[in-house]
Amino acid sequence: MGNAAIVITTIFPPNDAIREIARQCSRRGLDFIVAGDAKGPSEFAVEGAAFLDLAAQRAMGRLGEICPPNTYARKNLAYLEAIRRGACYIRETDDDNVPRESFWASPSSRVSGRFVRRPGWVNAYRFFSERFVYPRGYPIDLALADWGNLAMDRADSGDGGFGASSWACLVQQGLADGDPDVDSIYRMTHELPLSFEKREPLILGEGVWCPFNSQNTVFFPEVYPLLYLPATCSFRMTDIWRSFIAQRILWSCGWHLSFHQASVIQHRNPHDLLRDFRDEVPGYLGNRKLVALLERLDLGCGIRHMKTNLERCYAALIREGYFHAREEVLVAAWLSDLPRAAGAPGSL
Repeated sequence: MGNAAIVITTIFPPNDAIREIARQCSRRGLDFIVAGDAKGPSEFAVEGAAFLDLAAQRAMGRLGEICPPNTYARKNLAYLEAIRRGACYIRETDDDNVPRESFWASPSSRVSGRFVRRPGWVNAYRFFSERFVYPRGYPIDLALADWGNLAMDRADSGDGGFGASSWACLVQQGLADGDPDVDSIYRMTHELPLSFEKREPLILGEGVWCPFNSQNTVFFPEVYPLLYLPATCSFRMTDIWRSFIAQRILWSCGWHLSFHQASVIQHRNPHDLLRDFRDEVPGYLGNRKLVALLERLDLGCGIRHMKTNLERCYAALIREGYFHAREEVLVAAWLSDLPRAAGAPGSL
């Protein structure tokens, strides 16, 4: 395996956060890969950053040829480049996140912490904050109810549905202080900034759901197929719906998702909150149904079924109208490009 890789996509010129990531990657011997887009700059002169403009992306394979411009899914091409370079893990982040020192620590795929056993929805943010807060993509109708339940769990001196051990966590979500990843309703009704507590990791067992984002997240090589970001849904749903698909497939392999204390500070780029709200409506109305659909799917067990399971999940969600039919073509292109990126057919 090669170096670890840090991956972002951006439509903005280089800023202080990007320059700091590039500087640290150069100092630490990490690959820093930036996917551009049609709206962004044609040049990106930052020492230590490998910039993929649209021409470079189109030359990478089938997905680069057909991935639509002006979508967050252009990040998929940066993932493929990281895989092509033999990344020993991929940590993705955003262009408005400033890393702390802990961001650069090499993660282990075995994680010790609080293990949530009880199936259902769990607000992972609640374990890292005494304030009322929930992650983008969390069912809005459960936010207050879950708050009360988890408050009791944290005060419970017994097991309370939790356990402490070491678990295989092939996807790991780090939190963000300052302007964390919450939805537009929260932003319009609650004050920020917010800082999370420094706590042990939280590990979600099979059947335990919580959305994770693409802002500070580690994927290990065994699950690189699950990096895929869909292109035919709203910008505010692409990483959230990816997260639910990934969780369902992780369980089919006996693996888990973990949440970790904040290792970045987000200084959020300008957003139109009403536009964000519009783009989040499909999630407010459809996330619980989407998860129930994924739970009912009959998936194969083990890593050898991962690609087929990914196709099955997308086929089911296309039938239910979550994605356009052309998503199936994009997923197929992603899966066909993965072996080429890895350098050997069948290596993923």
